[in-house]
Amino acid sequence: MSLSEIRSRIQAACEEFGRAPEEVKLIAVSKVQPDERVRAVLEEGQRVFGENRVQEAAGKWPGFREEFDGIELHIIGPLQTNKVRQAMELAQAIHSVDRPKLAHAIARIAEETGQCPDLFIQVNTGEEPQKAGILPAEADAFIAECRDLNLPVIGLMCIPPVEEEAALHFALLAKIAARNGLKGLSMGMSGDFEKAISFGATHVRVGSAIFGARDYG
Repeated sequence: MSLSEIRSRIQAACEEFGRAPEEVKLIAVSKVQPDERVRAVLEEGQRVFGENRVQEAAGKWPGFREEFDGIELHIIGPLQTNKVRQAMELAQAIHSVDRPKLAHAIARIAEETGQCPDLFIQVNTGEEPQKAGILPAEADAFIAECRDLNLPVIGLMCIPPVEEEAALHFALLAKIAARNGLKGLSMGMSGDFEKAISFGATHVRVGSAIFGARDYG
């Protein structure tokens, strides 16, 4: 599949579900992708990208930013507290704020530097023990805690369990966001982004459908 096909599908889903296409931001997830694939997508005009690991992002994006204007980088993977400063220097958004210790580390550096990326709180909607994210029952209190720290929380993020119906998780995330007055919903990946758009996704994270299968070798 190509970038243009994904964009067309996003447009069609927006039309089908009564959404304005500009309400949905496509994040091209470039983790573990070779530079030539990323460059090809940049040359097609894509400027919003997602990386899982800060270390990989730091090795890849400063160089591309010298070549291409207007790149917007989103950190979408689990974030260790010792990588917070680097993440905040590199990225325009962090989608994986998932625990008080991390929120406090971000707040401390934001106060020190006077700037902070947009933040999404990751909710573990499937309550999976191996997965990052605040539990749904604790989400309201954690959102309030982040606001007390003056953090720019603009929305919520989730990664539904592979074997469960994604729609249930998208609906749950949208419900938590609505009752907390949050507009941003980072949800939907290569296999289910159209469904996510139907539940109000504002950011869809699409990787392999744009770049091809990842080579973890």
